[in-house]
Amino acid sequence: MSDDKKPETDQDAMADDWAAALAEQAETEAKPEDKPAKGKGAKAESDAVQKASFDSLASESRAPATQEDVNLDVVLDIPVTISMEIGRTRMPIRNLLQLNQGSVVELDRLAGEPLDVYVNGTLIAHGEVVVVNEKFGIRLTDVISPTERVKKLK
Repeated sequence: MSDDKKPETDQDAMADDWAAALAEQAETEAKPEDKPAKGKGAKAESDAVQKASFDSLASESRAPATQEDVNLDVVLDIPVTISMEIGRTRMPIRNLLQLNQGSVVELDRLAGEPLDVYVNGTLIAHGEVVVVNEKFGIRLTDVISPTERVKKLK
């Protein structure tokens, strides 16, 4: 019978441990004034940790002091798409499929009107067609100011 009592004793001991743990938890939750005592121990540990230090950003200005401070090398090699628009028109697909060599498409601009110059889809200038060394080119006649470009985005 001693073997039969041992498991009961272990179970009783385990039950007593659980009861003691639950009672301790109930006391801790019931008495909030005990929590600061635990917090003091945690505070002592946090005192050993140093605070991070950061350099002040207030001394740095957003605008460069001189033109020499600007380093444009970062953006000089970014590719952009430049396109010139002579004019536009709208037509149904039926008429588009009937176009062949020698067909004339009427555009919404008059002859001699300036072309639109777009960079990545944004209008930046107006110009006129020129021929240089048997190649077409464009002479810019009017460059759109950055403030006007921003106004058109709104």
